[in-house]
Amino acid sequence: MAPASLNGSAQYPEHDLSEFPASLKGKRILLCTESFGPVNGVSRTTLMLVNHLRDHGVQVAVVAPHNHTNTNTFSPPPSPTLSPADKQPEVRVTGYPLPFNPELSIVYPVRNSTLYSRTFGDDAPPDLIYLASPASLGFQVMLQLRQQPKEKQIPVICNFQTDLAGYCSILFPAPLSHAAVFAFDAVQSYLFRHSSIKTIFYPSRFVRRYLESQKIQSNKLEVLTRGVNTTMFNPSRRSEALRKEIAPNGEIIFVTVSRIAGEKGFDFLAKVAKELDARGLPFKMLIVGGNRNPDVEKEVQELFDPLRTKGSVVFAGFKVGEDLATAYASGDVFLHCSVTETFGLVVLESMASGVPVVARDEGGPSDIVSHGDTGYLVPPDDLDGFVAKAVKLAEDHQLRLTMAKQARAAACEATWEKINNKVAWRMADTIVQREEEQRKAPQQSESAAVSTAAAAQQLVPVYGWLMMNNALRETVTRSVVDARLMGGLGVILSFWVITGAYVAFTEGLLWAKGRMRAGDRNAPLSK
Repeated sequence: MAPASLNGSAQYPEHDLSEFPASLKGKRILLCTESFGPVNGVSRTTLMLVNHLRDHGVQVAVVAPHNHTNTNTFSPPPSPTLSPADKQPEVRVTGYPLPFNPELSIVYPVRNSTLYSRTFGDDAPPDLIYLASPASLGFQVMLQLRQQPKEKQIPVICNFQTDLAGYCSILFPAPLSHAAVFAFDAVQSYLFRHSSIKTIFYPSRFVRRYLESQKIQSNKLEVLTRGVNTTMFNPSRRSEALRKEIAPNGEIIFVTVSRIAGEKGFDFLAKVAKELDARGLPFKMLIVGGNRNPDVEKEVQELFDPLRTKGSVVFAGFKVGEDLATAYASGDVFLHCSVTETFGLVVLESMASGVPVVARDEGGPSDIVSHGDTGYLVPPDDLDGFVAKAVKLAEDHQLRLTMAKQARAAACEATWEKINNKVAWRMADTIVQREEEQRKAPQQSESAAVSTAAAAQQLVPVYGWLMMNNALRETVTRSVVDARLMGGLGVILSFWVITGAYVAFTEGLLWAKGRMRAGDRNAPLSK
């Protein structure tokens, strides 16, 4: 088999992605992620990578916020070839859960030195840091690395999997949305352009265009799609019993799998459902997913009334494993209405299940769906066009079968092994590159190192948590602060202020709506 290309630049060599890099075995990888549990595509992708690395003898320490829902958590097994296993811990840090998505948290300030100590120990810093979809935790890690002397900056690989700015533009009310988008753009641009960030994986052309618009160096950008478990997600899991339960009269079954939240395009999907009903199409719409915040879930469900109350739209709740695979395969057409997906793993899982897709042509699905072959892509605001394609697939049985076979074949080309090996090779090459740089670079004198570190620490008191150790805390003086570093701090702090304001706004809004619903339930019926 011909070697697969690792990237399109000369920065790193090419490798055979069917093989795992032997040089990575035994290396220490600190993996920080904003959520860790089978709650979304990002978490499932991260779990696949952790298991793959550990299976090949890599020491992986996982750092993630506490799961405030107390459900759907997991701890991947340690590497079977390394000892002791306690050098591959899962460390949970504290944070405040977001009201609209309690699986995610705003992580409270934490020092990198603390993370190193709690994972591999004070005397064994990680060889590399991997940031899965960096946000509140990842931003803190990157900002602190900027203050270290160059020779102590641990190299970082980021996987950009979540369009935070896009979510802000949908979730936040104006003018807060404009300020939040600006803050995210500024933070990500400031952090990603630093020399400690060696590679930024991106899942689709949509994301690359965004990163380039933020002036991120093109030689750092590397495409990384996702794989799919084609054994789990398989047309053979189609259940006639489930189909009979959902559509007893043989109606066409549309399926959607998504976290139940406003930013996932449910307002558009509700309009689609009502238009399908207005055209007289006999259908059932199965929506799989939920939200740990019942008020948010209730708001989305109410968008589908009165179709929900008469049984045309069915909310099935969270499903995982075989139950999720069965739900996919038992549908006829998959409808994807989110425009904020950087990849869209649910689209690939649907295709692997032999179910053609109708998706809005925005974000990751644009790179997954082959228009006219495995499904249809429709301009994001074209409601009539979306409904027309859904109706066409619903009414043409032979077209559905043809697209289903082509969708399955396309999904079988995406394997987790090659994708995770691609990440592993980039890790190995990055570590080797750093080791070579350290051998060649002249050693900075101790006095110069102290001077550099002290200058980076001369910041306002709120920044004290970023100091690397107690000795440096005592070296703070009144000398001039690095203007660029202070500028970065200002941007970061503005982000936290905006996010905090929005959290307070959302909490208050959800509380008020909850009280209103309770009042409506308790109100006496009019005569």
